[in-house]
Amino acid sequence: MANKKVKVLVFSGYGLNCEEETKYAFELAGGDADIVHINDLIAGIKKIKNYDILAFPGGFSFGDDTGSGKAYANKVRNHLWKDIEEFIAKDKLIIGICNGFQILTNLGILPGALMWNDSARYIDRWVDIKIEGKSPWLTGIDTISLPIAHGEGKFYTDTETLKKIKNENAIVARYVKGETCEMTGLSSNPNGALEDIAGVLGNNGNIIGMMPHPERGLFVSQLPNFPYLKEKSRRDGKKLPKYGPGFQIFKNAVEYCARTRLKINR
Repeated sequence: MANKKVKVLVFSGYGLNCEEETKYAFELAGGDADIVHINDLIAGIKKIKNYDILAFPGGFSFGDDTGSGKAYANKVRNHLWKDIEEFIAKDKLIIGICNGFQILTNLGILPGALMWNDSARYIDRWVDIKIEGKSPWLTGIDTISLPIAHGEGKFYTDTETLKKIKNENAIVARYVKGETCEMTGLSSNPNGALEDIAGVLGNNGNIIGMMPHPERGLFVSQLPNFPYLKEKSRRDGKKLPKYGPGFQIFKNAVEYCARTRLKINR
């Protein structure tokens, strides 16, 4: 019997370094994920068309030497652009996380750009985000906490593009002052992002780019306030959930594809 699991392609190569976590997240959610070096796609060893979801993970592709995500985006554009266009035309799902988000904006697949943080420093911390957009990736999610780790994460775009993003309800989420920020005393907007935007959507919500790392928040035990939550649940006589806030994003995508994409011939 053919494998009916949702097939996920996780890009790798040249400094992307969150492949394993991203693959694990999709497989935990019930998908079947492959980590594929971009050169193997260019050589035709693996085919983009044979997958239901594409994931551009976080990392520091090409060392960010020419700007975050630019060199990797150029390699995709120069060698795989037709395959990417055909993939998008079939309304399949794509996610770009952190450096992956930067790659998608440099490709023009998502609007806007990611600039240097206002602090001009690399930031590694947890943030709270309020979900706004409508997308298969975001079903049933409201306000969640996730980690960030970037030096160029400040979302920016021109006035007309911002207006278009808002009209299309294409803002994934905004940074807000939630429980994590209150606990640490840190500012809600970590990088100076325009209107606190943490991510944007494309192709009617099928494509998502975000700076926070959902693959690093799969379990409740990863939350920075886990000791407090554990003790509170013990005192309240309640069972603490196993999975963390990031897991739902991957679960949503896999379940969506299982319902819809697998019914369409690849």
